[in-house]
Amino acid sequence: MGGSAGDVWHASSVAVSGRGLLILGASGSGKSSLALQMMALGALLVADDRTVLTLRDGAVWLSSPPTIRGRIEARGIGILNAQSAPDTVLHAVIDLGQVENNRLPPERSITLLGCSFPLLHGSASPNFPAGVMQFLRAGRAEGP
Repeated sequence: MGGSAGDVWHASSVAVSGRGLLILGASGSGKSSLALQMMALGALLVADDRTVLTLRDGAVWLSSPPTIRGRIEARGIGILNAQSAPDTVLHAVIDLGQVENNRLPPERSITLLGCSFPLLHGSASPNFPAGVMQFLRAGRAEGP
């Protein structure tokens, strides 16, 4: 995984309504699968498996290395062409290496390149991709 601005991170990323999501996880953890599920629900691919993070104007931007732009791996099918999003501002992070066990998890955050972002843990729930889509579109409700 990368650690500084302009580094290539071992992560996939998508954009929903112009809001970027960085999907972290070890090889085989489901980064591409989650991205594909979200793309089926309307997300655009930023990058699959390798995402460039750049600090610009106080925001963290996501982009794809040129050699893989517009391509995503689908296990058992191969490398697929995909509509790709332009560089996108990061709004949230999912860590598939962490499993969410709480029905209503606490708010978590992660700091990347000096900026703080909401952090979600992975979930095997079938509605997880749809929930993440709605989270990116409208945020999380406060209170009970």
